[in-house]
Amino acid sequence: MAQVIESRKPANGGDPEASYVARLLHKGPDAFLKKIGEEATEVVMAAKDATHGGSARALVGEVADLWFHCMIALAHYGLQPADVVAELERREGLSGLEEKALRKARAREAGED
Repeated sequence: MAQVIESRKPANGGDPEASYVARLLHKGPDAFLKKIGEEATEVVMAAKDATHGGSARALVGEVADLWFHCMIALAHYGLQPADVVAELERREGLSGLEEKALRKARAREAGED
C-alpha cells in the first residue's frame, strides 16, 4: 500500500483527476489532515457503538480508513510505515508511563537550550 501511495504522489506522475490519493496530496496537508481528523472521530464513534452492542467489524473498517489516511501523511513527509514500526519497536519493553515521562523530559530539555 505504501508503494501505491508513493506512486500516486503528483511528483511521481499521480493524476489528481484520476486518483483519490493524488488529489489529497495535490491539495496539500490541510486536505489529508482534515481526513485524518474525520477518520479518527469515526474510529471513536465506531468503538463507542461496539461498546453498546454495535458491530466490532465496523471498528475495523474505520481503523483501516484512519491508517490509510495516516499513510498518506507519512508519504507526504517522506516517511514510511516502517518508520512507525521502528518507533514502536524502540518503545518495546518501556512502559507507557515511562515513555511519556521521557518525552516530557526531552521536551523540557529542548526548551532550555
